[in-house]
Amino acid sequence: MALHQTKDTRAEDADTDVFTSALSGQILPKYRIPDDHSPSEVVYSLLHNELLLDGNAAQNLATFCTTWSDDGVHRLMNECLDKNMIDKDEYPQTAEIEARCVNILADLWNAPPGAAGTGCSTTGSSEAAMLGGLALKWRWRARREAEGKPADRPNLVCGPVQVCWEKFARYFDVELRQVPLEPGATGLRPHQLADHVDENTIGVVAILGVTYTCDYEPVAEIAAALDAIQEEQGWDVPVHVDAASGGFVAPFLHQDVVWDFRLPRVASINTSGHKYGLTPLGVGWIVWRTADLLPADLVFDVDYLGGDMPTFALNFSRPGGEVIAQYYLFLRLGRAGYRRVQQACADTAQYLARQITDAGLFTLLYDGQGALPAVSYTLADPEGAGFSLYDLSDRLRMRGWQVPTYPLPADREDTVIQRVLIRHGVTRDQIALLVADLRAAVEHLRAAPPPAPAAAPRSGFHH
Repeated sequence: MALHQTKDTRAEDADTDVFTSALSGQILPKYRIPDDHSPSEVVYSLLHNELLLDGNAAQNLATFCTTWSDDGVHRLMNECLDKNMIDKDEYPQTAEIEARCVNILADLWNAPPGAAGTGCSTTGSSEAAMLGGLALKWRWRARREAEGKPADRPNLVCGPVQVCWEKFARYFDVELRQVPLEPGATGLRPHQLADHVDENTIGVVAILGVTYTCDYEPVAEIAAALDAIQEEQGWDVPVHVDAASGGFVAPFLHQDVVWDFRLPRVASINTSGHKYGLTPLGVGWIVWRTADLLPADLVFDVDYLGGDMPTFALNFSRPGGEVIAQYYLFLRLGRAGYRRVQQACADTAQYLARQITDAGLFTLLYDGQGALPAVSYTLADPEGAGFSLYDLSDRLRMRGWQVPTYPLPADREDTVIQRVLIRHGVTRDQIALLVADLRAAVEHLRAAPPPAPAAAPRSGFHH
């Protein structure tokens, strides 16, 4: 039997437990860089624990964004950490994969055969929307100048859009004509356009998946109303479809809804890959029906790191992993796979809608059928309930659920609603637990009504 000499391992043991290290007994510097370096495992563990104070993404029913990805996505994202999407000369295969994704989306959205469309990836649907808006403005201005008419008062007409369109209007000097909601409406209605469109209108934004209520605006009817306006007034006003969420839902669940390039008046479409496109955060897409709809003077030919590169973007360097993840998902899921994923989400949303109805206290605004996999509702009797939806949101948050409460846009700001989004990774069992917690929260609030809120408006969610 061999003899073995013992070793003093106390010093080694001290380093194996990160929570007994010298750093773990200190308050981390918050707003200045430390004087010395620290072991990576210790810093990782301390930050990991700080991040536990964030909400649980799986219980975040406010966000449209992807909160679950499979192992293939994680591995590809890790392999692409060092790839700069903008450097197409150095990473030509990543650029090729981006081009394939643009072609896939153009086909998915029924781009006219034989017509050379164009498009690109972006950091998200907000940047994509702004690029679409810029193209609208440039084309309108060029047309006005060619006609010898003033081009200093552009306007953009829309319904209850996401805040990115307000940013576009402010940043790029365009009047935003946001059409107020009519009683009972949850989006722009086609007959309203006649009162807001004029010769200075650069375009109309139609929303496929309204942020507030999750249903679709009637794109085909909006286009038809603009056809009538052109016939009467001579104003040729294009449509940009903001399909941030619906662009990856309608092609798989609602093929009978005509909203895309099948409508000649639709000039461009944007979507978000990191919403119902199922990619991790950080990628959006925009596609123009034909290449001429993107004005050439918006495109920069950049000599970057030895290669000539055409680019249209609001930023420059960004990671390529999200684009690779999008292509991976296109290949892995295919049409049938995306259909199964979105249908499972829609079925769960409709299950929740039935449970909300059965509770007897709520009125559904959107029941999860015909548009996004989601539910939106309000209190049937806000005055007699004894509590508000803001109170219900607070109570649900005690159980970890993030369910947003907010007022509708003008002219329905007196209507306060809640919205629950069902994404890939949100299971039927999970929603059954939410329903149980919602019923328990309602029972508690009815048994012990909260005090009346202060006169100041309450905020339950920021879009």
